[in-house]
Amino acid sequence: MELATKFHSSSFSIFNSPSYKGKAVAASPSSSSSLQLSKQWLGAGLSTRAATTAKATPSLRFLSRQRKSIISPVKCSVSQTTPAETSAEKKSQRRSDIRNIAIVAHVDHGKTTLVDSMLKQAKVFRDNQFMQERIMDSNDLERERGITILSKNTSIAYKDTKINIIDTPGHSDFGGEVERILNMVEGVVLVVDSVEGPMPQTRFVLKKALEFGHAVVVVVNKIDRPSARPEFVINSTFELFIELNASDEQCDFQSIYASGIQGKAGLSPDDLAEDLGPLFESVIRCIPGPRIEKDGALQMLATNIEYDEHKGRIAIGRVHAGSLRRGMEVRVCTSEDTCRFARISELFVYEKFFRVPVESVEAGDICAVCGIEDIQIGETIADKAAGKPLPSIKVEEPTVKMAFSINTSPFVGREGKYVTSRNLRDRLFRELERNLAMKVEEGESSDTFIVSGRGTLHITILIENMRREGYEFMVGPPKVINKRVDEKLLEPFEIATVEVPEMHMGAVVELLGKRRGQMFDMQGVGSEGTTFLKYKIPTRGLLGVRNAILTASRGTAVLNTIFDGYGPWAGDISTRDQGSLVAFEEGTSTSYAMASSQDRGQLFIGPGVDVYKGQIVGIHQRSGDLSLNVCKKKAATNVRSNKEQTVVLDTPMDYSLDDCIEYIQEDELVEVTPASIRMCKNPKFSKKGSR
Repeated sequence: MELATKFHSSSFSIFNSPSYKGKAVAASPSSSSSLQLSKQWLGAGLSTRAATTAKATPSLRFLSRQRKSIISPVKCSVSQTTPAETSAEKKSQRRSDIRNIAIVAHVDHGKTTLVDSMLKQAKVFRDNQFMQERIMDSNDLERERGITILSKNTSIAYKDTKINIIDTPGHSDFGGEVERILNMVEGVVLVVDSVEGPMPQTRFVLKKALEFGHAVVVVVNKIDRPSARPEFVINSTFELFIELNASDEQCDFQSIYASGIQGKAGLSPDDLAEDLGPLFESVIRCIPGPRIEKDGALQMLATNIEYDEHKGRIAIGRVHAGSLRRGMEVRVCTSEDTCRFARISELFVYEKFFRVPVESVEAGDICAVCGIEDIQIGETIADKAAGKPLPSIKVEEPTVKMAFSINTSPFVGREGKYVTSRNLRDRLFRELERNLAMKVEEGESSDTFIVSGRGTLHITILIENMRREGYEFMVGPPKVINKRVDEKLLEPFEIATVEVPEMHMGAVVELLGKRRGQMFDMQGVGSEGTTFLKYKIPTRGLLGVRNAILTASRGTAVLNTIFDGYGPWAGDISTRDQGSLVAFEEGTSTSYAMASSQDRGQLFIGPGVDVYKGQIVGIHQRSGDLSLNVCKKKAATNVRSNKEQTVVLDTPMDYSLDDCIEYIQEDELVEVTPASIRMCKNPKFSKKGSR
């Protein structure tokens, strides 16, 4: 079967032929359209990789379709109708003056920085106005960690078109934010790093976008990096589309090369414009306007919730049909049977970087609604007389759970404002109103609650926010959520990708092997001497593995994970070989006691720190726990035997909330207060390992 590649209009087609002999033949271009892909990409890159993928991936379409192209000509005209349209869709129409897009990508691939440049070039801010970096990351926690946690709305005007932009998180733990945001948009801008290429979260967000049938514009970002490899990235992204069973039209994606930090983009990696004009043009041409029923009954799905001290709860979503007016009487529906009535007090749309009050909003636009005090995510704001609910938002189930309980340490109430179980309960259940991917259940006792999330980072962000709000509580170690199907125990598995220098690869492979990881891919990355490893590993094996990998690779490894699915129980996993150093009396630590204690292991505290009985003060150098007296003072006798000795103490180990969550085991707890983070032994467990 011969594989022939030819250019047509602004794209190319791959055909099957009965005489295929494993060779890729490139034809000459027949068009000079602005969207034409360069001959260099296809000659030795995409054609060869597509042929290679055809042998390895039986699901590729050209193995089962005779002389049918995988990629059809680019269809950027939103006026065209596809054969798959239903009769209801034919009755509706599209708005040509609005584009609703989501910026999606893997973490640290440059989404927020790209949005910064889009806002600046759209003249959202004055020329002399100072704006900090990563404007969309307005949350303090987002700025400290350098990641996006909550999705945020903004809009820009390009020529005569309003573009509503939604910046989304890149971490897999916050995938629930991405899933619900895709209900508001008609297309996505998929940002891919020019060196790393598609990563685990890239696969997740692209899979969800393709399931919704959204159009995709691929932006190869950070093209100015010295080790950029755009050919590899485009080829890998195309293969990812094929693996995810994208349609022919979706596979025919538009590629843009950009440098978000420089604010430049172009249709070729070697020929960038001085601005992001090519990106804006591609969004206008290749992402369709919203499909609306202008004269239909009002329908708006509440996709996000914000809270304002003066306005109360604010519902954010896209108007699917009809129009919404300030002061309008509406029906709020959760299903056909459960509806209630409400009144719209205020109405806002997003213009540039701000919410602007308006009198009415037409179908297709994204708006913010005030006046419905008990509105929840997933509910439909519908016409009072003839409104019907839209399908509710569904997100994937959580995979990790942690136990939250009131603080029972001797230091309870010293630093926190909210310490009772009622305070804890109210705060946790209030989180459910916004965080759809999280679940809260009652625990074994009245003061314990089980919080389930998409990963440890997902729950750790909640803990950090509660700590800053003045809450004081304790959390147990993370545990995976298992399932039992047909009397077989199943546990969650994840795909872990590790980028590590070759000199440290052996230590990383050994570490992941001990945690029941199975390697299924290994490849070199560029000329930087790094190796790219892919593992399928139980979620249990990833608990606490980040610090261990950094230690094994001397801080050079980069670990990324994404949920894959449930599989058979993989067996017992040993996550920690060393025990803890535990204080056996309450008091204040002294230099005299620390000098002898530091020989037993690595300490977490220095002299002059208040400790209590059962508090973990360090890591034991051997297995099993060891009780220490870190408060012992030198005897003040009248005997002048020797002069005072100079005590040299090691620097105590710094640890964050994430480090504590990774460190603790089944019989240990983390005490969280606004001012301190401590670890202690759980008094409910017997001291089997103490000596």
